[in-house]
Amino acid sequence: MEWHHLQSPRKKKYKKSLSSGKVMITVFWDCGVILVDAMVRGETINSEVYIRTLTEHMKCFKRVQPPKKPTEILLQHDNARWYTRLKTLEAIIKFGWTVNPSTVQPRPSTLRFPPIWSPEGCSPWYKI
Repeated sequence: MEWHHLQSPRKKKYKKSLSSGKVMITVFWDCGVILVDAMVRGETINSEVYIRTLTEHMKCFKRVQPPKKPTEILLQHDNARWYTRLKTLEAIIKFGWTVNPSTVQPRPSTLRFPPIWSPEGCSPWYKI
């Protein structure tokens, strides 16, 4: 605290505003990014939004990875609230996808998480 004379001008305090640049995104990737989905400001993730994102991912996956089967998709829900309402689970089953249980560990070890893909099986744009 600083002492000032009564007649000295007071310091102006500027009001700090919240950052308007914060955006929540969902990223799907295989050997590279397949889909980056940005949330609309003020929108929260619920079952309908999550299903819409998964449907968009399915369209992008078919366009980017045509030789692969959609049943080869493995969803990883790390450190997130489960959006496993009945409608969401039905959509995941309809797409034929597998949900991998969370493998988040306090101290992950590379021995526990062996590589699950090789660059040879990736699409040509991996080599760019």
